[in-house]
Amino acid sequence: MRIVMQDRATKTRRHLIRSAAEVFNRSGFAGSTIGQICALARASQGALHFHFGNKQALGEAVESTAAEILLCVTGRVPAQHPEPLQLLVDTSHALAERVACDPVLRAGFGLAHDASWHSRVSPWQHWQEWVRDLLTLARRQGSLAAGVDLDDAVSAITAVMAGLEALERVRVHPGSPQPVTPFWRVMLPQLAAEAVCGGTDPAGSLPSKAVEPPLDHWRFDDGSVPHDCAAMSDWRLCCVPYGDHREMSGSAS
Repeated sequence: MRIVMQDRATKTRRHLIRSAAEVFNRSGFAGSTIGQICALARASQGALHFHFGNKQALGEAVESTAAEILLCVTGRVPAQHPEPLQLLVDTSHALAERVACDPVLRAGFGLAHDASWHSRVSPWQHWQEWVRDLLTLARRQGSLAAGVDLDDAVSAITAVMAGLEALERVRVHPGSPQPVTPFWRVMLPQLAAEAVCGGTDPAGSLPSKAVEPPLDHWRFDDGSVPHDCAAMSDWRLCCVPYGDHREMSGSAS
């Protein structure tokens, strides 16, 4: 019985985080209410206060979960890589897919520029730093064109991802990723050294992996996830589930 109760509490927490993310995406943090979140999650306000205390704490849970999801998408910049620019392209495609299918990740990016929210963990800062570090690696390995300005390149790559994220927030039916390939077709000839430009695929070299896992495979029950999942060897273990809100009861546990 205790295991059953713990499982129910875990699912309640998951659904509240996801529902909060969906409401934040529609109405912003200030425009969202606990009542709206609980109605979408099919949970009582008592359950929300049991797990998070208040809307601020729930917002922090959404933000920290989004940060962990983003880390799963990017991984850590390797010390060396045979094709650093291909890794950059592939990761941007993966991120576009995750932003399209994952409301928690969208909410994390959205909270970062929400005037009513004081962000503690900025996904944009993580993305910028990751891109800069990877371009630095590409330069060190001779994959980057000699005249590339790192600040300009980081700004351009961040801007296109910001645009894709903004488009997802205003789409009526998100879920299909916006294309990143046209950007890379234009960008790669300016970014890549001649020796590697032709060997870098702007469409990405990895198959699409934006697949929803079973509910019990969600990895963020306690707000954390092992960082080695960032290698993306099993994408599905890091995905946030849609689940069935009808599973929820009104109990706090």
